[in-house]
Amino acid sequence: QVQLVESGGGLVQAGGSLRLSCTASRTIFSIDAMAWYRQAPGKQREFVAGISSGGYTNYADSVKGRFTISRDNAKNTVYLQMNGLKPEDTATYYCNTRPSRVQYWGQGTQVTVSS
Repeated sequence: QVQLVESGGGLVQAGGSLRLSCTASRTIFSIDAMAWYRQAPGKQREFVAGISSGGYTNYADSVKGRFTISRDNAKNTVYLQMNGLKPEDTATYYCNTRPSRVQYWGQGTQVTVSS
């Protein structure tokens, strides 16, 4: 069974940094574009950052210049380096393929940014 396991979330003050990790089953990781999504309380889940199998990246406007997505194909892992965190970045962060697949949603990792 394919699994995506997110980690690295936590509580941080505004302006701080966190690095999220997502480890995926090899079956999907080697061929798929991957992405990070987030869902804040009372809001819909939204796209944050994506990376193709070849390393091409794109970002939501709200995080451009602050977040960096990367992947290590040898470790089947995708990362999200988050700098300059703001209270509005508070959310549960998920990784998935892009486009996302329903069966791949995991538990996510909580990021809380205090002001």
